[in-house]
Amino acid sequence: MYAQSSGEQAGPLSRPVPWRRRSAPYRAGRRGGGGFHGQVRLGRRGLAIGIDIGGTKVAAGVVDAEGRILSEARRSTPGTDPRAVEQVIVELVEELGRGQRIRSVGIGAAGWMDLDGGTVLFSPHLAWRNEPLRANLQRLLRRPVLLANDADAAAWAEWRFGAGQGEDRLVCITLGTGIGGAMVMDGRVERGRFGVAGEFGHQIIMPGGHRCECGNRGCWEQYASGNALGREARILARSNSPMAQDLLAAVGGRVETITGAVVTELALAGDTASRELIEEVGEWLGLGLANLAAALDPGLFVIGGGLCSAGNLLVEPARKAFARNLTGRGFRPAAGIELAALGPNAGLIGAADLSRVSSRVRH
Repeated sequence: MYAQSSGEQAGPLSRPVPWRRRSAPYRAGRRGGGGFHGQVRLGRRGLAIGIDIGGTKVAAGVVDAEGRILSEARRSTPGTDPRAVEQVIVELVEELGRGQRIRSVGIGAAGWMDLDGGTVLFSPHLAWRNEPLRANLQRLLRRPVLLANDADAAAWAEWRFGAGQGEDRLVCITLGTGIGGAMVMDGRVERGRFGVAGEFGHQIIMPGGHRCECGNRGCWEQYASGNALGREARILARSNSPMAQDLLAAVGGRVETITGAVVTELALAGDTASRELIEEVGEWLGLGLANLAAALDPGLFVIGGGLCSAGNLLVEPARKAFARNLTGRGFRPAAGIELAALGPNAGLIGAADLSRVSSRVRH
């Protein structure tokens, strides 16, 4: 969030706020609808710009109070130079803001933010190390800027407008290169004591297992991510198994080009080996969700990210593994597991809406 004047509230990224909803248990098939909007009066009307910064592209859009994208634009991420990235953001805001009355700007980016939401402590894809990004952008844009982790922004969007509507205790999991995560609890993004909650992909699920980029071994994302799917498919292909013949044919025999996306595409087309590989990833996914349920007891898990294009080929094995491994199974309510509804635009929509909800600008 942008710097606050005396008496202003910190909004949904830090502490509970007066408009947070009363608890209402999740009921399958009844998420969303009038209940959510009838109980909550969130933020202000008007338009906001949301920006989702990734390792290869910067996506931006003008978003209204109902979560609809009215216009959008994209740029390639300009390397890792922080000043160059800031300039791209300025260009996008100027382009999209022409002729529009923009209330605020929300930025979603991979990385750890401080609790105040002003500084990027670390970003894996960009050269941000203790970068005072919010202050820099507010000076350049001359309007309020909110800074959020991209997974937090996506979770907020799904809670407000997507698959998580109507759920007071929501956990979002994003499956891509690794595993990201975020929580929306009682109408606010839960960021933990130091602002770095949600690193679910680095729970150790197999002691002494595959080496992870974080430095540990056996992290969940080494077994239930797009990278894990691609790695296992390459191992199968190099074994000369007859099960891998269609997989090898699809990439012209170039084993090194097999990725999770390739396996997913083949699985959707009916390839048996690819479907089995995705089922294994789904089982690991369900096991990790059972661990999270034991710790957090959410009402709903929303699963997003690129790997979710596999749909029920991934989610059904996850549901079965979740049910098998859930602590107290048979004697307790179980969280639902649903696919995200907003696709790749969730981060952009969530960043814009968070900036609007948190904004205290007067017009």
